[in-house]
Amino acid sequence: MTDIEPTKAPARPARRRFRMPDEIGVIVALLAMVAIIGMARPRFLNPINLFSLLGNTTFLGMLAVGMVFLLAVREIDLSVGWIFNFSAVVAALLMVAGLDPWIAAFAGILFGAGLGLVNGLIAVTLRLPAIIVTLGTYSMFQGLSLVVNQGRAIVPSDQSSTFFSVISQKLFGVVPVAVIIFVALAIAMHLVLHHTRFGYRVQAVGSNPEAAAHAGIPTALVRLQTLVLMGAICGLSGVMYVGFRGAIDPNEGSDFMLVVIAAAIIGGTPLSGGHGTIIGAVVGMMIIQVISSGLIFFGIDATWSTFFTGAVTVLAVSLDRLIKVQRVRRADRRREALH
Repeated sequence: MTDIEPTKAPARPARRRFRMPDEIGVIVALLAMVAIIGMARPRFLNPINLFSLLGNTTFLGMLAVGMVFLLAVREIDLSVGWIFNFSAVVAALLMVAGLDPWIAAFAGILFGAGLGLVNGLIAVTLRLPAIIVTLGTYSMFQGLSLVVNQGRAIVPSDQSSTFFSVISQKLFGVVPVAVIIFVALAIAMHLVLHHTRFGYRVQAVGSNPEAAAHAGIPTALVRLQTLVLMGAICGLSGVMYVGFRGAIDPNEGSDFMLVVIAAAIIGGTPLSGGHGTIIGAVVGMMIIQVISSGLIFFGIDATWSTFFTGAVTVLAVSLDRLIKVQRVRRADRRREALH
């Protein structure tokens, strides 16, 4: 007699667990804030006001997108506001000199990337954290920008170029083209961070620099590339600001640094590195703008917005810390249960 092997039951396909997006918390917080302010002040929900909020988010939001890459690699650039300003000043001066605004704008973006390269070369060559280097270049770029613009606003005299009309145009009369460019940039940077070798390297270096180096990742080059990317995004934001506003003020950008870092942290990008969320940074910047606008609608002095931004940042960092502690405790319990 031949042995009859028992038939095996067909393997059941593994169930895919539904995982909530990491940004769901800040998205819910944003919607809750908009709803609360809207119920108390219905005019806040006017579409014109909401699209105006989006427009205000654009330029700072771009910088927050770049800051996510830096935080993910365990770096912070304190000079972003003045790279923004200096790039815009250079582009505007080239326009005043008669250069085609599109070419001048491209030159401004390259100039911003160049300033980021300066930060990166100093940080990598001297093996210093970017936060130390940019603490110095913050004042250097500020001083040079003020020398170049002679302490006055730069206003391109001829604004008939399509550069100004395209950047300042509103689709359907309400959606600024600048907002669409910002959204496109955010989507592109999200894909770069999570679906490219460069993005993988950024998060690997931020997670564990020593392990990344042993794995053959050029950590110094990744740091340099990230700072250059930050500079290029600052340059893009600066030249778009010139196209949108038609001028650049000598002190514009001086207070951008803390707001940009706060938006990235509120959005869920940790200071400890190894992870970043572009979507979260965009939502974080929108939360800051909603706070500022909400204070105005409630008749509270706008100067309180800085306090509330700081308070929300502290709350976000505290919650992030608590969540991490809970995750570590759960992991420890699982290990104990297995043993």
